Amino acid sequence: MSAGRGETRRDAACQSGAVFFSNPLMSDVESDWSPIHDAAFNGRTLALQRLIAQGICVNLNTLDQVSPLHGACIQGHVACAKLLMENGANVSHTECIEPLVRHGADVDQHVDQSGLPLHVACSNQHLSTVKKLLQLGASVNSGVSGQSVSGDSPLHIAARLSSPELVSVLLDHGADRSLRNSEGKQPLDLAPPDSLAERLLRQAGGVSTLMQLCRLHIRRTVGKQRLDGIHNLPLPTEVKQYLSYQSDTRGTQMHRVTQTMSGGGLQC
Repeated sequence: MSAGRGETRRDAACQSGAVFFSNPLMSDVESDWSPIHDAAFNGRTLALQRLIAQGICVNLNTLDQVSPLHGACIQGHVACAKLLMENGANVSHTECIEPLVRHGADVDQHVDQSGLPLHVACSNQHLSTVKKLLQLGASVNSGVSGQSVSGDSPLHIAARLSSPELVSVLLDHGADRSLRNSEGKQPLDLAPPDSLAERLLRQAGGVSTLMQLCRLHIRRTVGKQRLDGIHNLPLPTEVKQYLSYQSDTRGTQMHRVTQTMSGGGLQC
Protein backbone atom coordinates (compact mmCIF):
# COMPACT_ATOMS: atom_id res chain seq x y z
CA MET A 1 0.00 0.00 0.00
CA SER A 2 1.36 3.45 -0.89
CA ALA A 3 1.65 6.12 1.79
CA GLY A 4 -0.43 8.48 -0.30
CA ARG A 5 -3.40 6.12 -0.35
CA GLY A 6 -3.15 5.63 3.41
CA GLU A 7 -3.09 9.37 4.01
CA THR A 8 -6.09 9.88 1.74
CA ARG A 9 -8.10 7.27 3.64
CA ARG A 10 -7.10 8.77 6.96
CA ASP A 11 -7.97 12.34 5.88
CA ALA A 12 -11.37 11.27 4.56
CA ALA A 13 -12.15 9.36 7.75
CA CYS A 14 -11.03 12.27 9.90
CA GLN A 15 -13.39 14.62 8.09
CA SER A 16 -16.29 12.28 8.80
CA GLY A 17 -15.33 11.92 12.45
CA ALA A 18 -15.31 8.12 12.23
CA VAL A 19 -11.63 7.46 12.91
CA PHE A 20 -10.13 4.63 14.94
CA PHE A 21 -6.39 4.82 14.21
CA SER A 22 -4.06 4.47 17.20
CA ASN A 23 -0.99 5.62 15.28
CA PRO A 24 -0.83 7.94 12.27
CA LEU A 25 1.79 5.66 10.72
CA MET A 26 -0.32 2.51 11.17
CA SER A 27 -3.57 3.24 9.36
CA ASP A 28 -4.81 -0.34 9.42
CA VAL A 29 -4.72 -0.71 13.20
CA GLU A 30 -7.92 -0.22 15.18
CA SER A 31 -7.75 0.76 18.80
CA ASP A 32 -9.96 1.91 21.66
CA TRP A 33 -7.32 4.44 22.72
CA SER A 34 -4.71 6.64 21.07
CA PRO A 35 -1.99 9.08 22.16
CA ILE A 36 -4.26 12.08 21.60
CA HIS A 37 -7.00 10.46 23.70
CA ASP A 38 -4.45 9.75 26.44
CA ALA A 39 -3.16 13.33 26.45
CA ALA A 40 -6.66 14.84 26.53
CA PHE A 41 -8.02 12.44 29.16
CA ASN A 42 -5.05 12.99 31.48
CA GLY A 43 -4.83 16.76 31.03
CA ARG A 44 -1.42 16.77 29.35
CA THR A 45 -1.73 20.06 27.51
CA LEU A 46 1.84 20.21 26.16
CA ALA A 47 1.66 16.66 24.83
CA LEU A 48 -1.69 17.49 23.26
CA GLN A 49 -0.19 20.59 21.60
CA ARG A 50 2.63 18.50 20.11
CA LEU A 51 0.23 15.89 18.74
CA ILE A 52 -1.96 18.56 17.16
CA ALA A 53 1.13 20.25 15.67
CA GLN A 54 2.08 16.88 14.14
CA GLY A 55 -1.26 16.82 12.35
CA ILE A 56 -3.07 14.24 14.46
CA CYS A 57 -6.82 14.43 13.89
CA VAL A 58 -8.57 16.13 16.83
CA ASN A 59 -11.79 14.28 15.97
CA LEU A 60 -10.25 10.84 16.33
CA ASN A 61 -12.89 8.49 17.77
CA THR A 62 -12.56 5.26 19.71
CA LEU A 63 -14.63 2.25 18.72
CA ASP A 64 -17.17 3.46 21.30
CA GLN A 65 -17.30 6.88 19.59
CA VAL A 66 -15.41 8.73 22.33
CA SER A 67 -13.47 11.72 21.02
CA PRO A 68 -10.47 13.41 22.70
CA LEU A 69 -12.74 16.37 23.51
CA HIS A 70 -15.22 14.08 25.23
CA GLY A 71 -12.40 12.58 27.30
CA ALA A 72 -11.08 16.00 28.31
CA CYS A 73 -14.56 17.14 29.31
CA ILE A 74 -15.31 14.01 31.35
CA GLN A 75 -12.13 14.63 33.37
CA GLY A 76 -12.71 18.37 33.63
CA HIS A 77 -9.54 19.40 31.80
CA VAL A 78 -10.74 22.79 30.58
CA ALA A 79 -7.41 23.83 29.03
CA CYS A 80 -7.25 20.66 26.94
CA ALA A 81 -10.86 21.02 25.89
CA LYS A 82 -10.30 24.63 24.85
CA LEU A 83 -7.18 23.66 22.87
CA LEU A 84 -9.08 20.94 21.03
CA MET A 85 -11.98 23.25 20.20
CA GLU A 86 -9.60 25.94 18.96
CA ASN A 87 -8.17 23.37 16.57
CA GLY A 88 -11.46 22.20 15.10
CA ALA A 89 -12.79 19.59 17.52
CA ASN A 90 -16.40 18.74 16.81
CA VAL A 91 -18.56 19.98 19.70
CA SER A 92 -21.56 17.72 19.25
CA HIS A 93 -21.88 15.96 22.60
CA THR A 94 -24.07 17.65 25.20
CA GLU A 95 -22.28 15.38 27.68
CA CYS A 96 -19.20 17.56 27.18
CA ILE A 97 -20.82 20.73 28.41
CA GLU A 98 -21.86 19.91 31.97
CA PRO A 99 -18.48 18.52 33.14
CA LEU A 100 -16.73 21.62 31.78
CA VAL A 101 -19.13 23.96 33.60
CA ARG A 102 -18.77 21.90 36.77
CA HIS A 103 -15.00 22.48 36.57
CA GLY A 104 -15.28 26.23 36.14
CA ALA A 105 -15.90 26.84 32.43
CA ASP A 106 -18.14 29.83 31.66
CA VAL A 107 -21.17 29.05 29.47
CA ASP A 108 -21.06 32.69 28.33
CA GLN A 109 -17.38 32.76 27.34
CA HIS A 110 -16.83 34.61 24.05
CA VAL A 111 -15.83 32.36 21.09
CA ASP A 112 -13.82 34.62 18.75
CA GLN A 113 -15.98 36.13 15.97
CA SER A 114 -18.69 33.52 16.43
CA GLY A 115 -20.10 35.16 19.55
CA LEU A 116 -21.01 33.09 22.58
CA PRO A 117 -21.50 29.31 22.78
CA LEU A 118 -25.27 29.80 22.59
CA HIS A 119 -24.86 31.75 19.33
CA VAL A 120 -22.75 28.94 17.85
CA ALA A 121 -25.21 26.25 18.93
CA CYS A 122 -28.16 28.20 17.50
CA SER A 123 -26.35 28.92 14.23
CA ASN A 124 -25.68 25.20 13.80
CA GLN A 125 -29.22 24.32 14.94
CA HIS A 126 -27.93 21.97 17.65
CA LEU A 127 -31.17 21.92 19.66
CA SER A 128 -29.92 19.58 22.40
CA THR A 129 -26.83 21.75 22.91
CA VAL A 130 -28.97 24.90 23.06
CA LYS A 131 -31.20 23.29 25.70
CA LYS A 132 -28.23 22.17 27.77
CA LEU A 133 -26.55 25.60 27.65
CA LEU A 134 -29.77 27.30 28.71
CA GLN A 135 -30.34 24.79 31.51
CA LEU A 136 -26.87 25.65 32.77
CA GLY A 137 -27.66 29.37 32.81
CA ALA A 138 -26.40 30.70 29.46
CA SER A 139 -27.55 34.27 28.83
CA VAL A 140 -30.56 33.96 26.52
CA ASN A 141 -30.47 37.63 25.49
CA SER A 142 -26.75 37.89 24.79
CA GLY A 143 -25.39 39.39 21.60
CA VAL A 144 -27.06 42.76 21.28
CA SER A 145 -24.28 44.52 23.20
CA GLY A 146 -21.60 43.71 20.64
CA GLN A 147 -20.94 40.12 21.67
CA SER A 148 -21.69 38.99 18.10
CA VAL A 149 -20.69 40.61 14.81
CA SER A 150 -24.25 41.30 13.67
CA GLY A 151 -25.52 42.22 17.11
CA ASP A 152 -27.94 39.31 16.82
CA SER A 153 -29.33 37.71 19.94
CA PRO A 154 -29.89 33.92 19.85
CA LEU A 155 -33.55 34.64 19.11
CA HIS A 156 -32.56 36.71 16.05
CA ILE A 157 -30.53 33.74 14.81
CA ALA A 158 -33.39 31.30 15.37
CA ALA A 159 -35.78 33.63 13.54
CA ARG A 160 -33.39 34.00 10.58
CA LEU A 161 -33.19 30.21 10.36
CA SER A 162 -36.98 29.91 10.68
CA SER A 163 -36.51 27.25 13.34
CA PRO A 164 -39.68 26.95 15.45
CA GLU A 165 -37.94 24.51 17.81
CA LEU A 166 -35.16 26.98 18.61
CA VAL A 167 -37.57 29.92 18.83
CA SER A 168 -39.78 28.00 21.25
CA VAL A 169 -36.92 26.94 23.53
CA LEU A 170 -35.45 30.44 23.62
CA LEU A 171 -38.80 32.07 24.38
CA ASP A 172 -39.47 29.57 27.16
CA HIS A 173 -36.14 30.59 28.71
CA GLY A 174 -37.09 34.27 28.70
CA ALA A 175 -35.75 35.52 25.35
CA ASP A 176 -36.77 39.13 24.73
CA ARG A 177 -38.53 39.44 21.37
CA SER A 178 -38.29 43.26 21.49
CA LEU A 179 -34.47 43.42 21.31
CA ARG A 180 -33.01 45.00 18.18
CA ASN A 181 -29.77 43.97 16.48
CA SER A 182 -27.20 46.29 14.85
CA GLU A 183 -29.54 46.65 11.86
CA GLY A 184 -32.33 47.86 14.12
CA LYS A 185 -34.37 44.72 13.50
CA GLN A 186 -36.31 42.62 15.98
CA PRO A 187 -36.49 38.81 15.66
CA LEU A 188 -40.01 39.04 14.24
CA ASP A 189 -38.65 41.15 11.37
CA LEU A 190 -36.35 38.29 10.36
CA ALA A 191 -38.79 35.37 10.44
CA PRO A 192 -40.30 34.32 7.08
CA PRO A 193 -43.94 35.46 6.73
CA ASP A 194 -46.60 32.91 7.71
CA SER A 195 -43.98 30.52 9.10
CA LEU A 196 -44.44 28.72 12.41
CA ALA A 197 -41.45 30.66 13.73
CA GLU A 198 -43.27 33.92 12.95
CA ARG A 199 -46.45 32.65 14.65
CA LEU A 200 -44.46 31.77 17.75
CA LEU A 201 -42.90 35.22 17.89
CA ARG A 202 -46.24 36.97 17.41
CA GLN A 203 -47.88 34.83 20.09
CA ALA A 204 -45.02 35.64 22.47
CA GLY A 205 -46.21 39.23 22.50
CA GLY A 206 -48.86 38.23 25.02
CA VAL A 207 -48.52 38.07 28.79
CA SER A 208 -46.43 35.21 30.20
CA THR A 209 -48.03 32.84 32.68
CA LEU A 210 -47.38 33.43 36.38
CA MET A 211 -45.59 30.07 36.56
CA GLN A 212 -43.21 31.09 33.79
CA LEU A 213 -42.53 34.50 35.34
CA CYS A 214 -41.80 32.86 38.71
CA ARG A 215 -39.43 30.35 37.13
CA LEU A 216 -37.46 33.03 35.30
CA HIS A 217 -37.26 35.22 38.42
CA ILE A 218 -36.12 32.34 40.65
CA ARG A 219 -33.42 31.26 38.17
CA ARG A 220 -32.12 34.83 37.86
CA THR A 221 -32.06 35.18 41.65
CA VAL A 222 -30.21 31.89 42.12
CA GLY A 223 -27.63 32.79 39.44
CA LYS A 224 -26.05 30.53 36.85
CA GLN A 225 -23.20 29.47 39.16
CA ARG A 226 -25.67 27.89 41.60
CA LEU A 227 -28.40 26.50 39.34
CA ASP A 228 -27.28 22.94 40.01
CA GLY A 229 -28.23 23.52 43.65
CA ILE A 230 -31.93 23.74 42.76
CA HIS A 231 -32.16 19.96 43.11
CA ASN A 232 -31.09 20.26 46.76
CA LEU A 233 -33.89 22.66 47.69
CA PRO A 234 -36.67 21.35 49.99
CA LEU A 235 -39.26 21.50 47.21
CA PRO A 236 -41.50 18.90 45.54
CA THR A 237 -39.75 17.01 42.73
CA GLU A 238 -42.17 18.40 40.14
CA VAL A 239 -41.31 21.98 41.13
CA LYS A 240 -37.56 21.34 40.99
CA GLN A 241 -37.91 19.74 37.57
CA TYR A 242 -39.93 22.71 36.35
CA LEU A 243 -37.35 25.19 37.63
CA SER A 244 -34.60 23.18 35.90
CA TYR A 245 -36.52 22.89 32.60
CA GLN A 246 -36.66 19.13 32.98
CA SER A 247 -40.44 18.76 33.00
CA ASP A 248 -42.63 17.93 29.99
CA THR A 249 -43.26 20.35 27.10
CA ARG A 250 -46.98 21.00 27.60
CA GLY A 251 -46.35 24.51 28.85
CA THR A 252 -43.92 25.55 26.12
CA GLN A 253 -44.54 28.32 23.63
CA MET A 254 -44.47 25.75 20.81
CA HIS A 255 -47.19 23.67 22.46
CA ARG A 256 -49.43 26.68 23.08
CA VAL A 257 -49.20 27.94 19.50
CA THR A 258 -49.70 24.53 17.88
CA GLN A 259 -52.71 23.98 20.14
CA THR A 260 -54.14 27.31 19.00
CA MET A 261 -53.52 26.44 15.34
CA SER A 262 -55.31 23.12 15.75
CA GLY A 263 -58.27 24.71 17.52
CA GLY A 264 -57.34 23.47 20.96
CA GLY A 265 -57.12 26.92 22.55
CA LEU A 266 -54.34 28.29 24.70
CA GLN A 267 -52.90 26.16 27.49
CA CYS A 268 -51.85 27.94 30.66
